[in-house]
Amino acid sequence: MNKFHYVYILVSETDETRHYTGTTENLESRLKAHNNGQVPHTSKHRPWRIETAIAFSWPKKAARFEKYLKSHSGRASFP
Repeated sequence: MNKFHYVYILVSETDETRHYTGTTENLESRLKAHNNGQVPHTSKHRPWRIETAIAFSWPKKAARFEKYLKSHSGRASFP
């Protein structure tokens, strides 16, 4: 079985208006890194929980989807 590449959306448990979108091959360890303050961009709004995760078998597709979600069009479709 191929290794999956995940695009994930986190939501802050202390401020649900705060979201973060990223990619990883290991959701569990990446969430731990966010919640341990190892990611400067998300350290102020800990703890985080995974709101959505989508698995891709190809890293380029995951990267393109993450880029779309971070674009103006992608942000407009996510409240």
